[in-house]
Amino acid sequence: MIKVNNLSFSYGNVPCLENISLELEPGKIYGLLGENGVGKTTLLTLLCGLKKPSSGSIITDGTVPFKRLPSFLENQYYLPDEVAPVNLPSAVWAKDTGSFWPSYDHSKFLSAMNIFENDPSKKMNTMSAGQLKKTYIAFALACNTRYLFLDEPTNGLDIPSKAQFRKVIMSLTSDESTIVISTHQVKDLENIIDPIVILDRRDVLLNASVEEITSKLFFDYGTTLNPGSLYSEQLPGGFIQVYPNTSGEESKVNVEALFNTVHAHKELVKGIFSHE
Repeated sequence: MIKVNNLSFSYGNVPCLENISLELEPGKIYGLLGENGVGKTTLLTLLCGLKKPSSGSIITDGTVPFKRLPSFLENQYYLPDEVAPVNLPSAVWAKDTGSFWPSYDHSKFLSAMNIFENDPSKKMNTMSAGQLKKTYIAFALACNTRYLFLDEPTNGLDIPSKAQFRKVIMSLTSDESTIVISTHQVKDLENIIDPIVILDRRDVLLNASVEEITSKLFFDYGTTLNPGSLYSEQLPGGFIQVYPNTSGEESKVNVEALFNTVHAHKELVKGIFSHE
C-alpha cells in the first residue's frame, strides 16, 4: 500500500506538485493521466524515492521511499520514458542486471521478449528505439517487484508492439503487484488500466475504479445530443457524450472523453466522486 499525504514538490522556486493526496492499493494497474507539465513523471520519481518531497509524505508499506533502503529497492522498479542502449546482448545484460532484484526471473524476461518478437541475443545498442523500449519493459516485468512504475511505456512503439505490450502486462504481472503507468497514449491502455488517476498540479481530480466511474458517469455513443451532457464530441455517425448516470445503466468508459470531462468540470466531478 502506498499512501501519499499532502505531498508538495518544487524545482527551486517553481512549484510542481502541491498538496497531493492519494492511496495506491495492491493488485491494481493504475493509469496516471494528466496534462503536460502537471508532474506525472515527478510523482513517479517521488514514489520510487529518486526525489524527496518538499513537504508532505509518502509511505510505502511503512517505509519512506527517499531513504532508499535495500529492502525497499528490491521490491520496486522504475522505468523512465527514455532508456539507454548498452553494448551487450539483451539476454546477457538482463541476467547480470537482474541479480540486483532477488525475485528476478530470467525465463519471464525471455517469455516477454518472445511476445515482443525481440531477439534476446541482439546487442541493445544495435536495436531500434522500439526494440530497445520493449527490452526494458520485458526486464521490468521479469524483476517481479511489488511496485512497478512505468513512465510513457508505449512511446515509440508501433501498433503491433502496443498490442504486445497489453498482452505482456496482462499475462506476466502478479495479481499482488501495484503497477502505475503514466501515459498520454490513453487509447493504447484503455482496456488494461483500472483504476484511473487524473492528476492536476494542486489536486488529484479523480482516483476511481472503472466500475465506480461507470456507476456515476454514463458514456453515450448515440446519435442524439443530450442537452445535459458534461462533455460531448462528434464522431462519425454520432456522438460520444458523458453525463451523470442517474439511471444505473451500464456503459463502456472512453478514457479520452473521461479526461476531457474531468478537466472541463473539475469541482463538479470531484463532488460526484467524493467519498466524504
